[in-house]
Amino acid sequence: MNAERFSALIEAYGADVRRWPDMDREPAKAFRLAEPELAGRLLAEADRIDALLDASPRPSVPHELRERVLAAATGIGTRRVWWSSLLPRRLVLASGAGFAAAACAGVIAGQSLTMHLTADARADAVLYQASLSALDDAEVLG
Repeated sequence: MNAERFSALIEAYGADVRRWPDMDREPAKAFRLAEPELAGRLLAEADRIDALLDASPRPSVPHELRERVLAAATGIGTRRVWWSSLLPRRLVLASGAGFAAAACAGVIAGQSLTMHLTADARADAVLYQASLSALDDAEVLG
């Protein structure tokens, strides 16, 4: 454990070592023994900040606001796209299937064209590899 990691743990979890991850507690204890002045200064500053945070008032949410937020959140999935209300349900589903089929056709066409367009480059690479005479000159085929 170094000073940067110790400081990062203090910033993330505060001065109370019991809140720290289990795997970091023992290395932190060893760091505190190895660097007592630095660790003490960092922990004292974090302890003051923790005390200020504990003394601050807890926020309270009015019941009406809570209910409004929950009601708005449950309505998110029920909103429809404007054009789907104009078209029959079957047509909406078919248009989605059409988009998926067009995307798949584009991928297949791209793959088949790529294989034909790069065939010359791959053949040149194989011929170049065959012309190498020493083992040290060998390269990995791409």
